[in-house]
Amino acid sequence: MTAHQRRKASQRRRGDRVAYLFLTPWFIGMAVFTLGPILASLYLSFTDYSLLQAPEWTGLDNYQRMLDDPRLHQALLVTVKYVLVSVPLQLALALGLALLLNRGVRGLAIYRSVYYLPSLLAGSVSIAILWRQIFGSDGLINQLLEKVGIEGVSWVAHPDYALGTLVVLNAWTFGSPMVIFLAGLRQIPSVYYEAASVDGAGPVSQFFRITLPLLSPIIFFNLVLQTIGAFQSFTQAFVISGGTGGPADSTLLYTLYLYQRGFGSFDMGYASAMAWTLLVLIAALTGIHFFFGKRWVFYGD
Repeated sequence: MTAHQRRKASQRRRGDRVAYLFLTPWFIGMAVFTLGPILASLYLSFTDYSLLQAPEWTGLDNYQRMLDDPRLHQALLVTVKYVLVSVPLQLALALGLALLLNRGVRGLAIYRSVYYLPSLLAGSVSIAILWRQIFGSDGLINQLLEKVGIEGVSWVAHPDYALGTLVVLNAWTFGSPMVIFLAGLRQIPSVYYEAASVDGAGPVSQFFRITLPLLSPIIFFNLVLQTIGAFQSFTQAFVISGGTGGPADSTLLYTLYLYQRGFGSFDMGYASAMAWTLLVLIAALTGIHFFFGKRWVFYGD
């Protein structure tokens, strides 16, 4: 190695040391605030821990208790219903608006910002409180129904409709997937549509034979992200139900029940087991998405 090469190698190592020095706070934060709590919760899931006493190792007892917990089964059922309805509805609204904005609407940047705003505010307590007022017995929805002669109900207090209000709230936060859909639509070459028009294909045929296949990677990406996010929904159900999951456990999402067991009953060991079960469930569903995605996602190769 020549003197010039040794000097360059020394400069490169010095630059690496400086880079790692600046990254050190992030590594420390990652270990203390992320990796450490994750490993601690894994250990606690095998213990009887009430926050007031030292953890006592119980093995798989918490996971066995989950099999015989009817409220856990109810929470899982409610969460699955919530995900199966809200995610497709949200993606359909996002794609529909993205197609509309892609047609060359004036002031696109303003519309894009306005539609994206609900996604930024979705997890906030203020929006959940506002939603509870809108769907309350004297809320905006019932006031509009009263003008057309329809007697409304307290939507958030009725077991048959309470979960629907959460679904509508989640679907209303379509801004993030809409922006991603819009970016994907801008990447589809217009020559495909021009050729299809020459061959006599109409808008519907172009949508199903050109737009959807070429947009399938974006659809898949949004589907996976929004599914994971829906399983983790908590604030909306907590605020609208007052932290109870009512009425009649109709809004008892999995994360809300986890919170009740961990911070309401101080059963942290059981709550940790629930958290790891949710992690495994989300990972399994994501794996299923990737497995079946090979059959309908088109990457152009």
